[in-house]
Amino acid sequence: MEFQLKIFLISFAVTIILGIFIIPVLQRMKVGQSEREDGPKSHLKKSGTPTMGGVIMAISIIGAAIVAFVHYIGKEPEVGRRLIPLILVSIGFGAIGFIDDYKKVVLKNTDGLKPKQKMLGLLIISIVFIIYIEKILGIGTSIIVPFIKTTIKIPSIIYVPFTIFVILATTNAVNLTDGVDGLATCVSLAITTTITVIAIILDIKEIIILGSIVCGTCLGFLIFNLNKAKVFMGDTGSLLLGGVIACSAIYLKMPLIIVILAAVPVIETLSVIIQVAYYKRTKKRIFKMTPIHHHFELCGWNENKVVRVFSGVTVALCIIGLFSII
Repeated sequence: MEFQLKIFLISFAVTIILGIFIIPVLQRMKVGQSEREDGPKSHLKKSGTPTMGGVIMAISIIGAAIVAFVHYIGKEPEVGRRLIPLILVSIGFGAIGFIDDYKKVVLKNTDGLKPKQKMLGLLIISIVFIIYIEKILGIGTSIIVPFIKTTIKIPSIIYVPFTIFVILATTNAVNLTDGVDGLATCVSLAITTTITVIAIILDIKEIIILGSIVCGTCLGFLIFNLNKAKVFMGDTGSLLLGGVIACSAIYLKMPLIIVILAAVPVIETLSVIIQVAYYKRTKKRIFKMTPIHHHFELCGWNENKVVRVFSGVTVALCIIGLFSII
């Protein structure tokens, strides 16, 4: 556990150092966030705050992963070799978000990537990952059912589309959760910490290292991302974190546990789906605004209260999720 702590601290420190240097660069590039006119009025003053902060996270993760790879390649080369694909897949999801952010804030294309283009990119990376773990690593198609604590084997014809759906749903859910200073970072930190603890219990070292790196990175990023945020992660960061959560859970054969650990992002997504479906049918709204964190803001909650409550709920659910498999 000594090295895991070291790599956590390295990623934490590197993220802070990168933030100090990269945020002013983003400010000079004028890659500012645009806020919705129909949203909470308190958000209008955020217009111009640098986004694409996920670049800081991605660079930190890559740097820490290189350190981890060098450490393990001479001692436990199998761990090092298995870590790199996990990092590449996670960064791949972030790259899709980066392209979207870049088109929006640098090229001033307000639409960014078209939804079909973004989903296609995420789908390709998801398929590559599932093929890798099933065909190359031979992890198989077994999944652990929480609470029952039973492993069931499902046919590949069901496993492949199911796990791809889990990845696409999780990445988009974390993306929707990113709308209040520090919210997506805090929620992702709690979920990733829980997945890392599970990996420690199961002694899956590559996930322990990945989790330690991402937790350190999230904690470092929070210094710049808590209210009042100096930088937003953008799609670059939210899709990266969603990818880490989904792929780690699937790697541990626990895709079902995401429903528990990531219930807050799931609810955020459902609120959007329900709102759109209800409005199309009745021309009325159930929520004042979606994703649902904006509904609570318009009900009078300030951003800090939203983050505290949503993060607290996530921590409670993570504890339940942890006990559902141990």
